[in-house]
Amino acid sequence: MSDLFEQLKNLGFNRLPDSEQAAPEQQPLSIDTSQPVKIQRQTKGRNGKGVTVIMQLPDNVELLENYAKQLRKQLSVGGAVKDGTIELQGDQRQAAKSWLEQQGFRVKLAGG
Repeated sequence: MSDLFEQLKNLGFNRLPDSEQAAPEQQPLSIDTSQPVKIQRQTKGRNGKGVTVIMQLPDNVELLENYAKQLRKQLSVGGAVKDGTIELQGDQRQAAKSWLEQQGFRVKLAGG
C-alpha cells in the first residue's frame, strides 16, 4: 500500500484530508472609505424608468458584486453591476445612502 501512496504523492496528490491541509493565507480586504461615494438617479436612455446608480466605489469586482447582492436583498429591488457601478431599480437613493453609511462610506447625493 505504501507504494501506491508514494506514487500518488509523486503525482502531486496528498494524503491529508482537506481540513488538515494548509489553506493559502488570505489577507483581509482593506477598503478605502475615505473617498466619497456618489449616488445618482438616472433616467436617460431608459425610456423614463429611473435607476439609482452608485458610483466611485472601490474598484474590486468581488466587493461590488457582494455589495450589489446585499443592497438588492435589503431594498427588495433588482439591480446589476455595470462598468464599475452598481445600478438599482427605482429611486433608492436615501435607502442606499443609509446602508452605505453603515458600511463606513462617506456618501454624497449627486444630481437633482
